[in-house]
Amino acid sequence: MGQKVNPLGYRIGITEPWRSRWYATRKDFKRLLLEDQKIRKYIKKEFYSAAIPRIDIERTRESVTVIVYTGRPGVLIGRKGAKIDQLRTDLEKIAGTKVDIRTKEVDKPELSAQLVAESVAEQLEKRASFRRAVKKSAQLTMQAGAQGVKIHVGGRLGGAEMARRETVVFGSVPLSTLRADLDFGFAIARTTYGVIGCKAWVYRGMLPVKERKRQGVKNAAEVTHGNDA
Repeated sequence: MGQKVNPLGYRIGITEPWRSRWYATRKDFKRLLLEDQKIRKYIKKEFYSAAIPRIDIERTRESVTVIVYTGRPGVLIGRKGAKIDQLRTDLEKIAGTKVDIRTKEVDKPELSAQLVAESVAEQLEKRASFRRAVKKSAQLTMQAGAQGVKIHVGGRLGGAEMARRETVVFGSVPLSTLRADLDFGFAIARTTYGVIGCKAWVYRGMLPVKERKRQGVKNAAEVTHGNDA
């Protein structure tokens, strides 16, 4: 029986940064955590078409900073910044404090696993062939410069009576290698015949090794050498 681990959670604090960056006492921790969840859900619901793979939240005593990564910044900002101003007002009502919104554009949406999964889900909702949708999305990701991609869909594929799974893998996807720059995304396609889950893994290459001074090893070697003398 396979033990499944979320690839992003597996790498948090090692090669992946925390999505919420703030400190709170035990008394306030629960409230702030729920606020973060409400903020993310609200932005994702209202601006799903803006292609948002990730939302980071930073807090100080005076304000909340929401960093929104988006593949279509124009959809999020709106004409003359009207939409983002309205979003700021709505988030201030949720957080109860001043909110600052920053947008960061995703250069290559094809290399974002969350956007790949959402793209497959969108095609399935439009009644596209699941095999064609999965294969096309995987090919576009590889053409964008990925070294490996894996897309998995599960449910009543094609309206079949019995649920089943379909997986497409191109290149290599090293799930257990912590140095691997691996992205993971999950989306749901709500079709007329049921819900279909879409998962995507995108491997973008190895991260560079940070040189560390192995002081402990060096000292041990010096002590050994001194004892031999």
